[in-house]
Amino acid sequence: MPIIINLDVMLAKRKVRSRDLAEAIGIAEQNVSLLKSGKVKGIRFDTLEKICAALDCQPGDILEYAPEPAEPFSLSTEPRKAG
Repeated sequence: MPIIINLDVMLAKRKVRSRDLAEAIGIAEQNVSLLKSGKVKGIRFDTLEKICAALDCQPGDILEYAPEPAEPFSLSTEPRKAG
């Protein structure tokens, strides 16, 4: 998946344990663990807001876009040239 979750990095930078973050934002520690490992398909904006508030960071500190090597996505309306 091209979206990388860097929650573990932010927790380490802030010296906060997963258990403490879970308690601070009101979610199960298991859900924090799933977020850290990237084994989620999405995150609610209110949860992201709480994480950012608790860790004093921006969403971009936690979420990163790293496209997979594949055919590039283009917003261009011009047809592609063969060859």
